[in-house]
Amino acid sequence: MASADPLKPGSEDREQVQVKVQGQESLQKQNHYLCGSMAAFANIAITFPIHKALFRQHLFGLRVREAVLQLQADGLRTLYRGILPPLLQKSSTIAIMFGLYEDFLRLLQLHAPHAPELLTQSVAAVWAGTAEAILTPFERVQTLLQDPRHHGNLQNTAHIFRILLKQHGIQELYRGLVPILLRNGPSNALFFGLRGPLKELLAEAETNAGNLVNDFICGAILGAGLGVVFYPLNVVKSHAQAQIGGEFQSCRTVLKAVLRERDGRVSGLFRGVHLNFQRSVFSWGIINATYELLLKMF
Repeated sequence: MASADPLKPGSEDREQVQVKVQGQESLQKQNHYLCGSMAAFANIAITFPIHKALFRQHLFGLRVREAVLQLQADGLRTLYRGILPPLLQKSSTIAIMFGLYEDFLRLLQLHAPHAPELLTQSVAAVWAGTAEAILTPFERVQTLLQDPRHHGNLQNTAHIFRILLKQHGIQELYRGLVPILLRNGPSNALFFGLRGPLKELLAEAETNAGNLVNDFICGAILGAGLGVVFYPLNVVKSHAQAQIGGEFQSCRTVLKAVLRERDGRVSGLFRGVHLNFQRSVFSWGIINATYELLLKMF
């Protein structure tokens, strides 16, 4: 009996199908990054003024009304001052957050197929969150642009990068790195670990609109809740990054300084948390719903 020829059409068809499947998988991997980036872009464009008011509360311990009045006094011209760094930073970090999470999860499932699902999800999320911290310079520049004490001497994103690099070196761009690392890894692990179970608790959606609402609710609940839990770390980060030059202070030292400024009350660390909660509801609702919607479209 004649042996099967490996070059027969059937064999070629299988190879073509395999190549097509690999191409689709590669495209799907890229889609996670693209959808995450576009979701973050939409979020920042909508919520930036709220974030700016919140930053004033972080830095000066102002109440909501006082922060809003400050922004009104600054005028419309400066309302979107500093939006470029968060646009670049958020569109990049959210792309990394979703994209690298999926990539790391796939690798862990491939090399440790018998590991508990919760463990692989948590490890992938922490790794992705740690990788996000490479973009700390964007948060650093955003802090300086939003601080009214620097409005006169720091012009724009490019100017701040030049000043910091020329006068203080690259390490100055990573001031505030530790609180960012302490925030990113654990918050990512909780977000990805709870997102699926939380959606299962909601009423099953029968339409695309219903699915969109459920995704918004999941993102809003998780984003707002995690925003409250990790709020003090953001306060520490803002205070650390508002400084230019000088000694790099530990998180503990900065935390003590903030507590002294706020009469030693722990509740002072949560000043502005209500506005942060409201912003996070919209921000993470928009990000999660937009990400899932775009993922289905692509």
